[in-house]
Order: sequence, then C-alpha cells, then structure tokens
Amino acid sequence: MTSFISHTTVDCTDAYTLSKWWEKALDYRENPDDPNRPGDEECPIFSADGRHSVLFIEVPDAKQVKNRIHFDLRPVEGARDKELNRLLELGATQVSDLRKPDGSGWVVLADPEGNEFCILRSHQELAAAAAQG
Repeated sequence: MTSFISHTTVDCTDAYTLSKWWEKALDYRENPDDPNRPGDEECPIFSADGRHSVLFIEVPDAKQVKNRIHFDLRPVEGARDKELNRLLELGATQVSDLRKPDGSGWVVLADPEGNEFCILRSHQELAAAAAQG
C-alpha cells in the first residue's frame, strides 16, 4: 500500500486573492460547481486535466521565514525568461537570480504573499542546450 498527494496546500492570509493569482500563473481553474468567493477561508484550484490541485487555506499568522517546500515551475512552451517576465507582470517579486552564463540555473520569485517559488528553463530550452553540446 502507498499514498499519493491529494493536493498541495498553501497557507495564506487571503485564500481567495491568492488562489486567483495562482490561477493566472498556472492556468488552473476553480471548480465551476463550487466556485471560490471573496471571504472563503479555503479556495482550491485545479489543473486543466484535474490531476493536480492547490488548496489555499487562510491562517492567522503571516509568513515568517523561507518556505520549507516550494513550487518549481517550468514553462509549458517558450522560454524561461519570457515566463519570468509574465510572472513579474502578474505581480510576482524577484527574490534571487541564479541563472548562469551558459543559460542554466533558475530564478527565485515570490507570490503576492511572499511564498517563494522557482522558474526553470522549459523542456524546449533544455533540449536545445543538449543538442548544442
């Protein structure tokens, strides 16, 4: 017998607002039969295929230190830097730039409540780098 991850939970101070931000960042959706509303203390969002969900739960305390667990995002298509710009335009904050001159590495960002996450190169970029050498 084993277990599987039912969903990923993110503690936050405003579940509705943060769920809406991550919906845009991940292209996830809420359940149309049970939509999230302002003031809801729990707001789930789901991947288009329904295989993954993120649950935002309001907690009384604000984030204090670095996350112990975080998302590593990889663009579905296109380039890491283009996705980086899109996320910054959505309201992410750049925390650390760990890109290397050869194009490898990642960028650490924070969502509007300060939860860190990383943006990696896309599979297309990785394949192109591997083909070059």
